[in-house]
Amino acid sequence: MARWRQRLLSSACSSSSSSAAAPQALLRLASSALSRQSSSRGFAAAPDDTTPFVVDIPVPYAGHRCDPPEQRVETSAKELVDFFKVMYVMRRMEIAADSLYKAKFIRGFCHLYDGQEAVCVGMEAALTKEDAIITAYRDHCTHIGRGGTVLEVMAELMGRKSGCSLGKGGSMHMYNKEGNFYGGNGIVGAQTALGAGLAFAQKYNKQNAVSLALYGDGAANQGQLFEAMNISALWDLPVIFVCENNHYGMGTAEWRSAKSPEYYKRGDYVPGLKIDGMDVLAVKQGVRFAKEHALTKGPIVLEMDTYRYHGHSMSDPGSTYRTREEISGVRQERDPIERVRKLLLAKEIVTVADLKNLEKQAKAEVDEAVNQAKEGGQPETHELFTHVHVKGLKQLAYGPDRKEVIVPLP
Repeated sequence: MARWRQRLLSSACSSSSSSAAAPQALLRLASSALSRQSSSRGFAAAPDDTTPFVVDIPVPYAGHRCDPPEQRVETSAKELVDFFKVMYVMRRMEIAADSLYKAKFIRGFCHLYDGQEAVCVGMEAALTKEDAIITAYRDHCTHIGRGGTVLEVMAELMGRKSGCSLGKGGSMHMYNKEGNFYGGNGIVGAQTALGAGLAFAQKYNKQNAVSLALYGDGAANQGQLFEAMNISALWDLPVIFVCENNHYGMGTAEWRSAKSPEYYKRGDYVPGLKIDGMDVLAVKQGVRFAKEHALTKGPIVLEMDTYRYHGHSMSDPGSTYRTREEISGVRQERDPIERVRKLLLAKEIVTVADLKNLEKQAKAEVDEAVNQAKEGGQPETHELFTHVHVKGLKQLAYGPDRKEVIVPLP
């Protein structure tokens, strides 16, 4: 863009030399032409341009029993704009969930993901929908990444039947079978063994796909994780164990709960890779590397160095075990959305005004989803007994006295 501006100015000077136009007039001419060019396209550069270019990854990968991928990644204008759009929608969605919880539209547990968006979005950039994902209870944005909608998330949070789990799962149990997203799981660390099972099924069925089992640093000491790693290594299962290390398991800092907080090394005999989880392009590159490894050599552990802005859940203010200065410092220095914003502006792909318009669109999308979800109906009473057992077994469900309430399961 800068070179184009210089050429435009040179052209204007050449065409106006005979009239000896003043420099200020030439600048106004060039500025006017630039304004018309930007206005006609809506962006300073084509945001849908898929021409690849290479970007350096600033924070080095750290490898365990493997050679890390190179510190350069290929991207495009379209991909970066899409990253910004999706991450900003996720951020607005989680902020809206915060407000809805405080207004008591959302009840029960609610774990927000704002700050960690680069992990979800970067992973999806390296995967296909044939790959499977299973995670813990901080799962709202993962559902979006797997092809779900904001409405499905908001409706589920408010217990509406238009939710992704028909209003019966709530915050911790998002689900999208079509997108190979197997939830939202409330038992700490239990999803890691299920992830190994998904990978076993993929290998048994000879699918060219991998499974990602996500867990937090708080779950990294759970026994079932090591059992799952062991069987996965024995059978060379195509599974990627992803530790989203946001540095606090509930209110406990990692250094207080783990003798060795280098979670990417925890697999011992299983190779590992540490990734800057606040850099969406670093995540994309790292997960692409991990997928190739899992398909050809078996399991691998990824540690995503990330950060959550909210507390562990909505019942946790998040400021009793860390300082507000720490939180604001991460926002200023490492925020994943701001990193993409700066890259888009530095590459002159968009203007500040363009990004403002994208932000307005994201806010409008979330606001509309919230309003639609509020108007949705709650599940019928009989739905409490569906999706519990396999259909057709002619089983009866009994109430506490086994007399008054007897319901045949469908």
